[in-house]
Amino acid sequence: ILLALAAVEVIRYEIKSLPLVYNTLRGATKKFENNDSPAEARRKLSINLGGGNCEWTKPTYNVPEEIDFHKTIIAGFPSGDKRMVFLQMEALTGWPAKDEWDFEFEGDSNHPFIKANYPHHEGVWGWGDNADQMVLMVRNIRRSMVEYYDIRWDLGFAETYDEVASLDLDVLYGERAPLEDFFLWRDEKVMDEIYWYGWEIDYWMEGGLMRDMFSHGITSPEHFAMEMDPRTNTRADLEGYYLTNVAPRIADGSIVESYDVHCDPSNPQITSGCEPVAVISAEKLRDPARGPQETEAIANVLLNDDRMGQFMISNSAWRCVWRELIVNKKGLKTVYDRPGNQESDYNFSEEMLTAMIVELNRLIEKYGEVGSVWENKDTAIELVSLLTEHVGEIQDELDGYGNGNRKTLRDKDFLGPKERKRRRDLYLSNAADDLAKIRKDYTAYFNALAKKRWEDQQDARRLASEKKMSARK
Repeated sequence: ILLALAAVEVIRYEIKSLPLVYNTLRGATKKFENNDSPAEARRKLSINLGGGNCEWTKPTYNVPEEIDFHKTIIAGFPSGDKRMVFLQMEALTGWPAKDEWDFEFEGDSNHPFIKANYPHHEGVWGWGDNADQMVLMVRNIRRSMVEYYDIRWDLGFAETYDEVASLDLDVLYGERAPLEDFFLWRDEKVMDEIYWYGWEIDYWMEGGLMRDMFSHGITSPEHFAMEMDPRTNTRADLEGYYLTNVAPRIADGSIVESYDVHCDPSNPQITSGCEPVAVISAEKLRDPARGPQETEAIANVLLNDDRMGQFMISNSAWRCVWRELIVNKKGLKTVYDRPGNQESDYNFSEEMLTAMIVELNRLIEKYGEVGSVWENKDTAIELVSLLTEHVGEIQDELDGYGNGNRKTLRDKDFLGPKERKRRRDLYLSNAADDLAKIRKDYTAYFNALAKKRWEDQQDARRLASEKKMSARK
């Protein structure tokens, strides 16, 4: 009965989403708009009280078009932590962030900070060429999977872009998704999303180089476009196309390394190129010992150009800004404000945890290779440091399954596909007369649902494009 109810609830949440992770900013620009003049707006940054003290103030959400900003993208796997980063930027400068989907649907604006999931299928390159540099946000892969689904669940009640735009911000991070709902999604999708996680990191670290997410080899623009559309292209479709239409052409030299059209090195739509100028960890921001240093790293990114540097609060107040946001919890709610279940309550099978470690080790070996182009790059050094820390945390959890320090998944829990098949085969051999107890396979349901969402999303994009064209006439 519980399984049936969970399935009904997932259907209720999922069918009403379009798409599910439009953003976690939407509503902010409308809720806090004001009519400050540019001169007044310049005074809205957090107030430096001297002596290492400060007072947090919300940024100015009505951004004057005449100011020439040096603009920063904060990109990464969808997991909520990008909000932690842009809140720091807002507090340090007094200027607001805007989501990639808001650019796509509401048009261009002069916001200096842009939050993005691109090239993940929950993202879109909606900001055109309105960016000068990018920052890569990296979060623990295990925690990312939990929060990714929680955000999807947060926004799952809205049916259209306008409905999401009108949501009360309290909807976000207000609670955690029911465990049963998460388990349904996890068992069908997490093994593929692990590849998405590493693929997103590769994309940005290599400046938009197009790769196959499963083999990690280079790929063609056509195959790359298919990868960003998993709603209509299953993993089997993607792997089949790569094997038949890409791999042979790589072998004969007709497909060589190439970049996403947005990141063409000869004409990138990000002024400094698509490779990150910094790798930031929101988990470090939460650490009392390392948090202030991470705020300093964010601040130094904004000081890369005087067009943004002129708005920065004094460096003597940076530690106070960190304290106001992290310790005193000023500003918008974040992923760390969710009540209810802990992230550790959302179990993963040993197979899933092992797959996460394998993917992280691949990235560590690639970007930590001695003698490679990455050896002396600060971004690669920081990435490897973070991922090594994450591997240790996941390995500790995996080891806990064997020594009794971690709850072992039970038959009624949702399991990884291999473990689920093994237990199902065992069950069939021992209890062939009771097939009703075997869990239903929801693969077809999730694939059909994802396809429907993609079709609805494409319709919404078309309408937004028509709206933009009409506004230009």
